[in-house]
Amino acid sequence: MKNNIKDLRTRYGLSQDGLAENLKVSRQTIISLEKGRYNPSITLAFKLARQFNCHIEDIFIYEEDNQ
Repeated sequence: MKNNIKDLRTRYGLSQDGLAENLKVSRQTIISLEKGRYNPSITLAFKLARQFNCHIEDIFIYEEDNQ
C-alpha cells in the first residue's frame, strides 16, 4: 500500500523521530511505514490521520490487485 506519510511529515516540519515520539512508536516504525514495508494497525492509521488533521484515505492509497 502506498502512502503520503513522508510528504505530510515534511510539510508539518516533523522529523522521523518527532513523528515517532508524537505517535508513541519507534523511529523504525516510521521508516518502515514511509518505505511501504509495513501496513499500520487501524489504531495507528487513525493516530496518523489525527496528527496530520486529515482522513486516513488522504494518507494511504489502496491499490487493488488486478487478479
